[in-house]
Amino acid sequence: MAGAIDREAMPYRRCVGIMVVNNEGKVWIGRRNDLKDPQTEGVLWQMPQGGIDDGEDPWDAAQRELLEETNISSIRLIAESPDWYAYDLPDEALGRALKGRYRGQTQKWFAVRFEGSEAEIDIENPGGGHKPEFDQWRWAELNEIPGLIIPFKRPVYDQVVAAFRDVVG
Repeated sequence: MAGAIDREAMPYRRCVGIMVVNNEGKVWIGRRNDLKDPQTEGVLWQMPQGGIDDGEDPWDAAQRELLEETNISSIRLIAESPDWYAYDLPDEALGRALKGRYRGQTQKWFAVRFEGSEAEIDIENPGGGHKPEFDQWRWAELNEIPGLIIPFKRPVYDQVVAAFRDVVG
C-alpha cells in the first residue's frame, strides 16, 4: 500500500525512566495531561521518563528529566536496570508520536530514593522552565503500577517492576 510506514526501518528513541520511591516503599506516578482519549481513562499514569540528548549520560538524563517533569532533585540512586527495555508505538501513533521519527522507545531505568519534602514536588512549575506534563500525582503501590499504564507500555513496566522489586521496600 502506498505511503505505508515501514516500522522495521524506523529506529527506537533512546530515553530514560525514573522510579522514585519514598520512605514507605511507594512509587511516584503522574497522570499525563496530554492524553484526552476516553479509551485511555484510568490508564493515563506513568513514572517520569524522557529522551537522552546527544552525548548525554543516561544517569545525567534521568536526573534532568526528573527535575523537568516533577521538580524533584532530592534523590539518591538505589538501582539501575540491568537492561534496556523497548516498546513499540501502536499502529495509530506510528508516524505521529515521538515527532514521527521513531517506532518506539528503548529505555534505561533508574530507581531512586526520594529524600526531600513533598513540598519540593511541583508538577505545575517543574524545573528548567519546562511545560507541565502531568496534571496530578500520587504515591502508588509497586504492584498496582502496570495496571495504571497505557497498554502498549505495560510490558516495559512489568520488566521495571520485576527489576526493582527487591530495592523498593
